[in-house]
Amino acid sequence: MRRLYGAGWRHLVVTPACLALAAYAGSFLLGDPALPAMLIWFIGAALVHDLVLYPLYTLADRGLSRLPVPVLNHVRIPLLGAGLTLLMFLPGIIRQGEATHLAATSLDQQPYLGRWLWLVLAMFVASGLVYAIRLGTVKVWRRTRSRSSRS
Repeated sequence: MRRLYGAGWRHLVVTPACLALAAYAGSFLLGDPALPAMLIWFIGAALVHDLVLYPLYTLADRGLSRLPVPVLNHVRIPLLGAGLTLLMFLPGIIRQGEATHLAATSLDQQPYLGRWLWLVLAMFVASGLVYAIRLGTVKVWRRTRSRSSRS
């Protein structure tokens, strides 16, 4: 199967199922007057990702790869989380559709930027704490290992 199709049987079953689910979800939008705007946003997001963001984060990752290996993922993961949450909450952060958001939720979009910044700070602090714990356990392990090898 893998030689003929290029992937396992699960891939052959799951891919059409995902496409069918996406088509089913998309069918709900057919009568929606906002469909053209959604399609423009979707196509625009794909183009911005492929032509702008992908080269940018590839360059950033190459620059990060010069860091020592133990530090690399402790910087890479929070950066990825910051970027993904920025993309997800960007309309709220830049206050796009403020009137619609206020009418739908009766909440203002003002706190989005501050909360996103706190979230990013929390991700970097958590990553730094995990790195510090890992560094401390490695140092303790090396000390106990060197003591046991002397005996």
